[in-house]
Amino acid sequence: MKKISDNQTRRDFVRSASLPLVGAMLFAANTSIASAKGSQAQFKYQSKPNGGKKCSGCKFFVKGKTATANGTCTLVDGAISPNGWCIAYQAKTS
Repeated sequence: MKKISDNQTRRDFVRSASLPLVGAMLFAANTSIASAKGSQAQFKYQSKPNGGKKCSGCKFFVKGKTATANGTCTLVDGAISPNGWCIAYQAKTS
């Protein structure tokens, strides 16, 4: 049987020990990128509906305190009118 030298063992240990750290760093970077919101300009947000499509009917809209109060969006930064619309609009599914 072939004997592994001490240097190879240490090298293998360092490589295997560093992989979880690199993986955690990549996961943290992807999480922060995914949680960042885009600007209203990027999503072409407007405070009026587009036909029958409006933010209050979108799956990304988070309601304000009342039905007519501004809310927020999980994708778009800033105050969002329930009567607004943007290019990320996706109808809520029941």
